[in-house]
Amino acid sequence: MLPEDSSRALAFQVCVSLNGKRSHVHGTREKATSLPLPMGSVPLVTTYVLLFLTELSTGQRRVTVQKGPLYRAEGYPVSIACNVTGHQGLAEQTFQWSIYKPDKPDREVQIISTKDPDFTYAFYTLRVQRRDIYVERIQGNSVLLHISKLQTQDAGEYECHTLNTDGKYFGSYSDKVILTVIPDTLSVTMSPQTLNREEGESLTLTCEVSKATTQHTHLSVSWYQLQERGNQATEIISLSKDFILIPGSSYTERFSAGDVRLDKIGNTAFRLSIGRLQPVDQGQLFCEAIEWIQDPDETWTFITRKQTDKATLIVQPEVKDFQVDISVESSFAVGQPLRLICSVASKSSQNQRLQVVWFLNATDIGNIDASGVLGLKKDYEERANLGQLQVSKISPKAFTFTISSMGPRDEGTYRCEVAEVVSAHEDFPGLPQRKQFADITVRLRKPRAKTLELSAENGKRSIWEGEALIFCCKLNGAEHPLSVIWWHTPVNLQQPEFLGSLEKDGTVHLGPSYKDRSNDGSIGLKKENVATFRLEIFNTLMTDGGTYECKVTEFQNKDGGSSWTQKTPVTVNSLNSGLHVTLQSRQPKVTISDTFALSCIIRFDYSGLKVPITVTWQFQPRGALDYQQLVTITQNGTIEWGHFQEQMQKKIKVSQSSSGSQLLIYDATEEDTGIYQCKVEAYQRETQYTYGPTRRAAMVISHPVGIDITLPESQLMVKSDSQVQEISINTEADIECSILSQTKGKTQISVTWYYLPPSREASWLKILETDQDDVVKYGDDFHSPKKKQKLHSEKVSKDLFQLHIQNVDNSDQGTYHCTVEEWLWSTSGSWHKLGEKESGKTELKLKPIGSKLKVMKTNHTENTLEHRDVTINCSLESPSPSASIFSVVWFRMQEHSTVTVLVEMQHDGVLKYGKEEHRGKLHCYRSSAGDFVLKLRSVEMVDNGIYWCKVEEWQLHGSPSKWVSQASDESGHMLLRVLHSEPTFSSRICSSSFLLYFLVIYPFVIFIPLLIFTCCLHRKAKKMSLQSSKERQGEALWVGLKRAEGNFLNYNDCKSDEKLEEEEDEIN
Repeated sequence: MLPEDSSRALAFQVCVSLNGKRSHVHGTREKATSLPLPMGSVPLVTTYVLLFLTELSTGQRRVTVQKGPLYRAEGYPVSIACNVTGHQGLAEQTFQWSIYKPDKPDREVQIISTKDPDFTYAFYTLRVQRRDIYVERIQGNSVLLHISKLQTQDAGEYECHTLNTDGKYFGSYSDKVILTVIPDTLSVTMSPQTLNREEGESLTLTCEVSKATTQHTHLSVSWYQLQERGNQATEIISLSKDFILIPGSSYTERFSAGDVRLDKIGNTAFRLSIGRLQPVDQGQLFCEAIEWIQDPDETWTFITRKQTDKATLIVQPEVKDFQVDISVESSFAVGQPLRLICSVASKSSQNQRLQVVWFLNATDIGNIDASGVLGLKKDYEERANLGQLQVSKISPKAFTFTISSMGPRDEGTYRCEVAEVVSAHEDFPGLPQRKQFADITVRLRKPRAKTLELSAENGKRSIWEGEALIFCCKLNGAEHPLSVIWWHTPVNLQQPEFLGSLEKDGTVHLGPSYKDRSNDGSIGLKKENVATFRLEIFNTLMTDGGTYECKVTEFQNKDGGSSWTQKTPVTVNSLNSGLHVTLQSRQPKVTISDTFALSCIIRFDYSGLKVPITVTWQFQPRGALDYQQLVTITQNGTIEWGHFQEQMQKKIKVSQSSSGSQLLIYDATEEDTGIYQCKVEAYQRETQYTYGPTRRAAMVISHPVGIDITLPESQLMVKSDSQVQEISINTEADIECSILSQTKGKTQISVTWYYLPPSREASWLKILETDQDDVVKYGDDFHSPKKKQKLHSEKVSKDLFQLHIQNVDNSDQGTYHCTVEEWLWSTSGSWHKLGEKESGKTELKLKPIGSKLKVMKTNHTENTLEHRDVTINCSLESPSPSASIFSVVWFRMQEHSTVTVLVEMQHDGVLKYGKEEHRGKLHCYRSSAGDFVLKLRSVEMVDNGIYWCKVEEWQLHGSPSKWVSQASDESGHMLLRVLHSEPTFSSRICSSSFLLYFLVIYPFVIFIPLLIFTCCLHRKAKKMSLQSSKERQGEALWVGLKRAEGNFLNYNDCKSDEKLEEEEDEIN
């Protein structure tokens, strides 16, 4: 693949008027300096267009697409920008793209929508599904329409439309741009060839570039080199669409020096010239041409791009002179041998005649000529004769200089100088033509003092708990037997502890604190060689940190000798500090019945240390205070389940690796909502053996992660079209409830049927319900066996339910509909309601049968006093047929109350009261063939309300004969007002117990003393019969006055009765 660098050569400027001001947006787009973007890539120009589109005024909605017309080549991508501003409501707007083709400019063809997957017409469905056509959202209010590979039929006028989210229509909601698809006429050719060149030679390549586009376009031409090992092309040089030469970054200096050129020859030829070729130029060379067009917004966009076949260039490197190398073999100690080796490296395949000259500190000490003759200086010739020195040719291209016993005089810088001898004839020696040499310095090693070295293996001064700790204690220059003592000073302690010792005879002694660990192989003392001792501590503990001391004693005689001591500090880090646990979940919100995963990622800072781990998954349910164990994977792979229901174990899957553990929970339920965490425990072996006992060395608990189990969004849709069914009487009616779509998953449907009688004051009645378990429950008004036999529901298919009405009669007329509820079953054994939809209304009517039943509909008001009887009439307007009988139902509706059925006189004359207490209060009868009467006895204030009747006509039908309702009609309304009775004098007395007692008892209290007093006077009068006539007249006057008083009282009583009668007449 070639580099996917975007273009860099095009600049544009857009000015947009914003509330009377001018705003400038600048963007820069340079020429493509590398090779092609994928055909589906988005041209950057569309992104810049979006920058100025988002600056539009937000006063009203405005939809804008980039300025057109646009010209693009067939087979290449196109991107069209669309932006909406000034909108309200949702920040993320819905965009819909359509096209109007030139042959049918008035016909809209829908392409794609950001919201509705069913928006696309069939013509574009396959390309949209393959993402050959797709919409990229740049922002909530900005999108790009991408067509990856243009076709001829894609030409037309494209419209971008947005849906209204503003609450009202204000502004523009769509915009259009014309796209013209032009043929691809670009041609780029260069014959494939293989070129062999020597380093330093020149190279010329030519490619032919032509186009036949009718629109004004520019060309850019680039040359690239592709190395044999790699897919990244290197740009050599390019001619931009603005006719500017731009060298590649690797060829800038050579371009400045004139070694790299690009020339245009004639109208179509572009020639690449490279002078003084280098080995790095070797590879495959090719030419690429890009055709550019300037859009109406003054931005440049490429429309076609093609490459030539590749030419293979092979550069032969220039042959170099031979090279000389010198090496040494010696311990550089006095009296030890020294051997120098002089090697010649040459790529020449011919036999070369070589001669060598050896120098020490720039003084010639010996040579071997091309014929193999040895020549030595005087001192070295004597040593050679004594066998102490040897100069020889061990191969055609290798020479040696050997000293058997080095001394101080042999120190210095040695040079090996090799020359190639060229001769016209083998019998003549010839003269050296080319020379090469190599130097090396030799110094004798001085005797070192005896030193003690203490080091940790691999130089590690800081280790992890459980990691092996190995020390090497070496005495340099030791000449006699050695013994070693090891000491350990723990952290925060001053006094060292005796760890162990190794005597010169190999006897090992261990300190009291380390004997037990030695038994299981955790500690060992060894002697590696004569002067080196090893201390090995396996399965280290935190207490092993501190300072270690090595004391070596050299026994120069039986009594002892010299001792050397070295110390080194060591840090033991706890496993807990290097254990990191992270809990992750990509699904913090999970839909019920779905599967969700939790990943416990474990990272060790001690990756090289194999540490057994145990992972425990813990769960805190919603509302709980403590965590409970779900499952544990122990260090040996055993799975231990927590104490929870067995069904939970069946839906959990757990896995573990060295990098972490994963918990999968299937069929999520609401009980799975809560907080999860994982606990990781690291263990350390207590012995050196693989299957030995372990102890817990570290424990880390992850941060908690909350998981929320939610219900899925309901996809329930029910057919909502209303309809009218007109059927014949005494036939069967089928009311349909059609489900258009349901939510995927373990969902079930419950259907409830409702009925609305044709009466104006009626309310919806529940007929029956088939729940999600297919249990049928009838409503309160349809619970009788007769109703159950007449009405029943059937599930025809998973998407269709029917309500069957047997023997339809007039009472079945009305409106029906169903309510569909969608339920989701969870593995916890419970149902969850997802959604509820109501179907359209179905009005059921009977076909006319000739009945002309009409009830008088006169509305009137009647006022009456309490405790009086009221009669309400309900009459037919015309005589009834002799074959018909009638039933009547009386209704009452009171203020702030629903309609109440008072009494029903069925067609067979049986009375059926709405409430039992109505039986003594109401009297319903038929006064004549077409007159019905309802009598209310002793009305009270609670009887206020509106009264009316409903008459239903019945006739015999079928065989055997059966009474069937033919028609029904309701009467007008009668408003009954019950008034309080006006109280009279006698009623007021009767209504007050105190006044009643006063009027009944008080006259006796007055009359009895008066009677006694009168009797006494009468007796006294008889005794005084002889008194004067004046006294008798006074007595007569007293009696006359008393009679007159009685007459006055009677007059008042009469007056009160008359007044009461007048008031009653006024009320009536």
